[in-house]
Amino acid sequence: MDCSICFHDGNITDLINSRTLHNHNDFNHAVQMHSSLVRRLSLERELEGHRGCVNTIAWNSEGSMLISGSDDTQVNIWSYSSRKLMDSIDTGHSANIFCTKFVPETSDELVVSGAADAEVRLFNLSRLRRNGLEGSSISPSAVFRCHTRRVKKLAVEPGNPNLVWSASEDGTFRQHDFREGSSCPPAGSSHQECRNVLLDLRCGAKKSLADPPKQPLALKSCDISSTRPHLVIVGGSDAFARLYDRRMLPPLSSSQNKLPPPPCVDYFCPMHLSDLGHSSLHPTHVAFSPNGEELLVNYSGEHVYLMDVNNVLGNTVRYTSRDVSKLTSLSPKLDKAEVKSSFSGVSLNGFPVRNKAAVLDKCRKLIRFAEKSLKGEPDRYYGIEACNEVLDGHGYEIDPTLVHECLCIRASLLLKRRWKNDSHMAIRDCHRALKLNPSSTGALICMAEALSMLEKHKEALEFAFAAQSLAPSDFEIMERVEHIKKSSAAAEADKTSMESDKRSRANYRAKRVLSLSDIIYHTEGENDTPSGPEREDSDYDDELELDFETLIAAEGGHDVESDVLPGNLNLRIHRRGDLNLNAERVTGSFGSPVSSREDETVPKQSEVAIDMKQRYVGHCNTGTDIKQASFIGQRGEYIASGSDDGRWFIWEKKTGRLLKMLHGDNAVVNCIQCHPYDCVIATSGIDSTIKIWTPTSPVPSSVAGDEGPEPSNVLEAMEENQRRLYCTREAILPFEILERFRMHEFAEGSFHPFECTQS
Repeated sequence: MDCSICFHDGNITDLINSRTLHNHNDFNHAVQMHSSLVRRLSLERELEGHRGCVNTIAWNSEGSMLISGSDDTQVNIWSYSSRKLMDSIDTGHSANIFCTKFVPETSDELVVSGAADAEVRLFNLSRLRRNGLEGSSISPSAVFRCHTRRVKKLAVEPGNPNLVWSASEDGTFRQHDFREGSSCPPAGSSHQECRNVLLDLRCGAKKSLADPPKQPLALKSCDISSTRPHLVIVGGSDAFARLYDRRMLPPLSSSQNKLPPPPCVDYFCPMHLSDLGHSSLHPTHVAFSPNGEELLVNYSGEHVYLMDVNNVLGNTVRYTSRDVSKLTSLSPKLDKAEVKSSFSGVSLNGFPVRNKAAVLDKCRKLIRFAEKSLKGEPDRYYGIEACNEVLDGHGYEIDPTLVHECLCIRASLLLKRRWKNDSHMAIRDCHRALKLNPSSTGALICMAEALSMLEKHKEALEFAFAAQSLAPSDFEIMERVEHIKKSSAAAEADKTSMESDKRSRANYRAKRVLSLSDIIYHTEGENDTPSGPEREDSDYDDELELDFETLIAAEGGHDVESDVLPGNLNLRIHRRGDLNLNAERVTGSFGSPVSSREDETVPKQSEVAIDMKQRYVGHCNTGTDIKQASFIGQRGEYIASGSDDGRWFIWEKKTGRLLKMLHGDNAVVNCIQCHPYDCVIATSGIDSTIKIWTPTSPVPSSVAGDEGPEPSNVLEAMEENQRRLYCTREAILPFEILERFRMHEFAEGSFHPFECTQS
């Protein structure tokens, strides 16, 4: 990329020379993860001590120790100063450990773990140290067996040594108080009687923002704000992260009866993901920024997104389900506040722009650089990064004309690059450009092309004809309009042909027994790799539906929950067309009748969600559902995430610019945790080791380094990750059911009953 793009944290030498003018803490915060140090990050040491995948790592508050949990069911404590193993605990968990934490204000003697056996366990390290390292098998100080599914994340409150919170795939978020007893449930009681449910989200999942919550929300992640501990964020098996205020929640309850989900303070979801309803689209990690003002969400099968928790600068975008369609409407209602000039001579931090002429000159050079990349030299990726620098780094310092030009160029580049959901990002840019200039033919034709890629052909033609009417003699516009018209006509012909093919395939399928692969995944004659337009908004995922019935003997009419599904599981497979023919038949999940009259009585609420403000691309998150995204440094000025290609990525938070790509695992990097005070980062993944990264490289390098790919291969690696995102196979069976089956290969034409596995 063009070397004229500098980093926004300035020169570290100037920062050091001026340290006497700044507060000591401010200087430490600024220098901890300075760009010049981040660019020197390289592998210092691998910590060996586990015998399986390391699924969780966390520093203590002082940064003197690191705790880790693994598939080997061991919890290890590492010394930061010596980089050696201090203590190892044989936890007694019967399955993979997914989360571990130091309990605050206990002199780091209490640690807690959560695992796939649905248990939360508390350990006192002082008892272990009295026995020596050989006596690693100590009994837990407390065992909480309240959950019925895997415990995926634990949360602690700064300054509170008595409470820990757990998020589980059973749809409950529970509060465990160490003062109330050493076990839960008490002897002679069932887990349903435990009165520690803070959030009951077993009927909390939404397919879209407009739909009322109905399905179980299998929780994957949670976090508690360090600056306002009453705020809790959770993410689960739908597209929405949810913010709750603990002060506004009802009293702790049991799980004997499913309760309607409590109202949340806010939903968080990028607007273009809010109505997709794909079962594979869900957060694998949610995290508050160090100051509690921002939220980071890492999506499975998607990218990492940054969102505002508080509308500090007045830029937070809140939207309803109606606003999603307005974004692609030809006559949007203009917001006068957005139409007026964004240039005020004041930068984002409130200080006046010192050198307006220099900023404008820099932005014009970057825009010219981006224009060249439209022709393919340099690559479009770098042209997009140049536009990001202008719009996200200096958007409040330049006049609207330059902003409009840059938006149109970036939209064109996104449509040419065609990474996942680039077309949605192009629509956003065109929408902003049209608010600045409603007669912009460039924005209109780009909007038409983006909508055509998303197979919204009616809307695409409206924008295309609008562009043509404004520039009837522009040959390039005419040519692009003709291409959109041909695409629309071809799509209509394909639709007619597909309807005919569906009828033919229905007759064929009626005579054929589906293989296990056909049942579980959409694999019948479908090509995983997209050769044409983006398919995010297609109804392909609704072509096949499954109904499940379990013959469960329920005592007293209560719902029965079990860690093991019964052996007599009945699968009933329905095509969408078959469901229409049998609409009068009572159907439901797990034998629960669902009445159409019930659906009619559910009020359609106009829910509001908070939109994204930045996107971070290049990695791949499809292989695991514990992949983190972390704020780096005490100021959180950089964002990091692991990837399925064994690398981990660091981006500049403000602009989304990729700063560093490093090789951190032989398979997948899942966990990234920054040291609380030093420029040190710990990572872990499928390997049984923990990697410690420090700024020890003799030469700073942008993107690639000693432990990363060659600079020429960086773009190739990111493009391969995009192909992986597109090739994700959408599982039809819920993950909670899939994990309980042993997968067998059966001969074509034969069918055998599923065999349930024991926990």
